[in-house]
Amino acid sequence: MVKVKICGITNLEDALAAFFNGADALGFVFYKKSPRYIAPVKASLISRILPERIKRIGVFVNAKEKEVKRIASLCKLDMLQFHGDETPEFCLRFAGYKVIKAFRVNEGFRFCSLARYKKCALLFDNFSENKYGGTGKKFDWNLLREIGKINHPVFLSGGLTCFNVMHAINAFKPDWVDVSGGVEERLGKKNHKKIKNFIKLLK
Repeated sequence: MVKVKICGITNLEDALAAFFNGADALGFVFYKKSPRYIAPVKASLISRILPERIKRIGVFVNAKEKEVKRIASLCKLDMLQFHGDETPEFCLRFAGYKVIKAFRVNEGFRFCSLARYKKCALLFDNFSENKYGGTGKKFDWNLLREIGKINHPVFLSGGLTCFNVMHAINAFKPDWVDVSGGVEERLGKKNHKKIKNFIKLLK
């Protein structure tokens, strides 16, 4: 069964809605330029209220190692998602945490670069020249057929909604789907009915 990550959580109400409807993980964005940014102290308060069974994932973009570790400890994160230009060497510096490396895919993407991130889960998102993610637009999932067999957990992101997620799963068969804008009523605020319908469709 495909697992579901609800990303861009900015408040407790949305976090609880995702949890009670069966989400497997929540994503907290610690990138200040994102409209879904959440302050680490606020994310920490939400994290401490949530049951342990739901995974907490921190999303970072070109953050310093020391800052990532500080936030990871404060917010009791289970996974670290790097959505910037982080090197394979950087991704190996976080013992005790599962690491997800995000890649923005377009027709010019070099799939050979994936082999360098040997111990990371891989996340595929839509390419944008001026954004590191959260575009709300899907990419051509057929491009992922060039990858071949992957011995890593795979997250699929980018423009997923109730109307296209099953097509995405059938086309690529990811381990996880990662949704944010597709279950929102406005930037940074989730629509709880959309969360329920999205998760129900997959579960």
